[in-house]
This record gives sequence, structure tokens and C-alpha cells, in this order.
Amino acid sequence: MTEPKSKHITWHHGLVSREEREKHNKNVGAILWYTGLSGCGKSTIANEVEKRLFDGGCMTYVLDGDNIRFGLNKNLGFSPEDRTENIRRIGEVSKLFVDAGIIVSTAFISPYRKDRDAVREIVEDKDMIEIYIKCDIEICEERDPKGLYKKARAGEIPEFTGISAPYEEPENAELVIDSGKHDVGECADIIIDYLKKNKYIDM
Repeated sequence: MTEPKSKHITWHHGLVSREEREKHNKNVGAILWYTGLSGCGKSTIANEVEKRLFDGGCMTYVLDGDNIRFGLNKNLGFSPEDRTENIRRIGEVSKLFVDAGIIVSTAFISPYRKDRDAVREIVEDKDMIEIYIKCDIEICEERDPKGLYKKARAGEIPEFTGISAPYEEPENAELVIDSGKHDVGECADIIIDYLKKNKYIDM
């Protein structure tokens, strides 16, 4: 669905522009879209980057995959259709953060390329920075911080990405970071350096 179901709505513009918010926040609004297999380090890296940005005076927030499913998306499961709707909702929420002049990080597996591309289509050029946290599945499975791979191998979790459901690697991600070769600090360094080089932040 591309058009709102309701036909009796009007978009209302506020009195504060995105540019004014960005000037106030001392950073450019952007989506840091982390994608990768479970256990690759998405949330850990996103939180490290958030802490550094916050300490540097930026306005920033992390939308974590599990946390979102406790509220906004608690009615969604992990079927392909529900995964698509999960990412669609997160994309729309992230767009609002960007308009507020905030650097928002999304830490979701987001396994389908078309769903990630759909988010890119609803924001302006350079508003979305796709960060593929690449990691061999063997390493992810060794880490298995939530015990999910073990459950998936035992058949307790159907449609588990990388085991019984597909993961489509990004083809044109702004950043590809191998978390099997870099520790959390080094991964965060790469992302912060990218934001500085491309003038999203000045810190």
C-alpha cells in the first residue's frame, strides 16, 4: 500500500523547519540503517556509536529491533509479510526522526533488499546511510548471545534468518564493516569517521 487508506487527511507543516532543528541540534538528521545477521553486532555497534555521538553533543537515538516489537510492532511476527511491515513502519518512524534533525540508528536484521530499498525511497538523498555489518554465520552462531541459533537448529524457531529464512546482502551499502575482523570500537570508529567526512557531524 502506497497511499493512505483514509482520503480525508491533510499534511500539516510546523513552524520550525528541519534546517532550524539541525542547526539547533548541531548535526544533520540521518538514518544509520544497520543490517546483518542475528549476532553480527548491530545493536552493540549502534549503541556504541550513539554514545559517542551523544557525548559529542549530537541529538541521536537507537531504534532496536527487539525493543520495537514490545510496543509499536508487537502485533507482528516473522513471516515475510510481517517482516516487510515491520521495516515499513520503522522506515516511517525513522523519517520523522530525520525531519526532527536527529541521527537515528535502526538495528534490525531487515533481511530483504526490497524492504531496505523501500525505506530509501521515502527519504531524501543522503538521508539514509545503509551500514552492512558483515559477519560469517559461523561467528554469529558461535556468539549466539540470545541462544537463538541453537533454538533455530533445534526447530524451535521457524523462519530464522540465515538458517531457515534468507538474508539478502546489500548491493550498494554506504558502509560494509566486517565485525568478525574489527572489534566494536573499531567498527564505531569507521562509522564516526564516515559521518565526519560527509559533514553529518562536526565533532
